[in-house]
Amino acid sequence: MDLLHLIMERRSIRRFKPDPVPQESLDAILEAVRWTPSWTNSQCWEVIIVKDASVKRQLEALLFKPNRASKGVLEAPVTLILCGKLASSGYYKGEIITRWGDWVLFDCGLATQNLCLMSHSLGLGTVIIGAFDHKSVEKLLGVPKGYSIVCLIPLGYPAVTPRPPKRKQIKGFTHVGTFRK
Repeated sequence: MDLLHLIMERRSIRRFKPDPVPQESLDAILEAVRWTPSWTNSQCWEVIIVKDASVKRQLEALLFKPNRASKGVLEAPVTLILCGKLASSGYYKGEIITRWGDWVLFDCGLATQNLCLMSHSLGLGTVIIGAFDHKSVEKLLGVPKGYSIVCLIPLGYPAVTPRPPKRKQIKGFTHVGTFRK
């Protein structure tokens, strides 16, 4: 599958089959995360792998409601939790040098995209969840000070694959020379 086709076909999967994710697939997904580009090669991400059903129930209870991905957390055989090391990306000599401050969300976003595209290439589905009680999830999973959870990503074989959403045409978001509306 070529890269553009892979990007165009990936969907947010919110319902999963109970089939386990093979360890080889999980290893390949984590290898894709490993090779994500990052600010000065900070590699500021950490991944927590959750397979335990009781922990997944606790995670689901901490999602903001309503959340269409709630069933996915419970059904998916694996939920990956992407954490970022704070004050490591977007810094030079201990000082923030980007307009937006800590660059950790950008770098973790790149890692998330690699994770989701690799999963899709292996026939697996994902959904990126950002609406949850971060502090309670961090406490539940023992995330140390200096790190923050960026997102939860249920992972498994899709039970339902939604249709593609409407997308803007390229001319609807590009500008030549200057920004003009």
